Amino acid sequence: MITNKKVEIRLVTLFILFLLSLFVSVLLGRFFIKPGLLIKVLISKILPITVDWPTQIENLIFGIRLPRVIMGALIGAGLSCAGAAYQGIFKNPMVSPDVLGASSGAGFGAALGLFLALGYKGVSVSAFLFGIIAVLLVYLVSKKIKNNPTLGLVLTGMMVSSLFTAGISFLKIVADPTNILPAITYWLMGSLASIRMNDVAFAGPLIVVGIIPIFLLRWKINLLTLGDEEARSMGVNTKRVRLIIMVSATLITSAAVSVSGMIGWVGLVIPHLARMIVGSDYRKLVPASLFLGGSYMLIVDNFARLITTSEIPIGILTAFVGAPFFMFLILKDGNKL
Repeated sequence: MITNKKVEIRLVTLFILFLLSLFVSVLLGRFFIKPGLLIKVLISKILPITVDWPTQIENLIFGIRLPRVIMGALIGAGLSCAGAAYQGIFKNPMVSPDVLGASSGAGFGAALGLFLALGYKGVSVSAFLFGIIAVLLVYLVSKKIKNNPTLGLVLTGMMVSSLFTAGISFLKIVADPTNILPAITYWLMGSLASIRMNDVAFAGPLIVVGIIPIFLLRWKINLLTLGDEEARSMGVNTKRVRLIIMVSATLITSAAVSVSGMIGWVGLVIPHLARMIVGSDYRKLVPASLFLGGSYMLIVDNFARLITTSEIPIGILTAFVGAPFFMFLILKDGNKL
């Protein structure tokens, strides 16, 4: 049994880890920035101090590293938060943020944007819109299943995901193998390499807007895990709460995939790890997932940047880490999942 005091200490520790990950991630790269220099550069934007560093340093920090670190933290935190919320409302530990087809829809939208040569912004907007369309299609079709709406959502999500995945495969077959096909393939593997401040301005607010309702409703997710009848007896409008969570998680997932590509396992594994640290109370689990997910994404991205001369797509590394960890969970606590 984890006491409240221990949970609070662990949450503070996760928050400190998150802040350290943010700071260290800005320092790391092909060109290492000294901590003191980074602090001086950041302070120079607030206070008038003597500038004794090259302008290239500022361009590197504000033009490349800060946008990448901010977006990586938001994506990791958002996907983990969405995954934890979905696992609660569907009462299924195997559920992840792409259960309703948002990732597959966004992937198809991006592939279509690349195929039609819409440009970088056009690809991001297309990915975001198709992620929303996919979940909207799932919701409309699942309403026809009256007996078990939750199961209907999951099954329809699988169907729609398969449909958009087939669409991606078709686009890859007909795409120009010299230029377009490699671009689609690389984008689908997920990466933060091309993130710039415009991406933060586009996707960042959408992810934050998606996180806020989940954070505010986290105590109601506790009640939903008990079952709809129990939750309704305590005054919770289960349909409304479930719809708000779905919309919020869809917003997070579509926005994240629209700028980073398809990064798997984060929303599935991190909530389980957070649950091992702070327990199953969603009032603590959601913030723990936010901090841990943001830290995890930044740490993995640092490895993606540094372990080889050419950058490794982050989706590959999250799969390498996530799949074995989830296998460990199954072997260790399979009867509890």
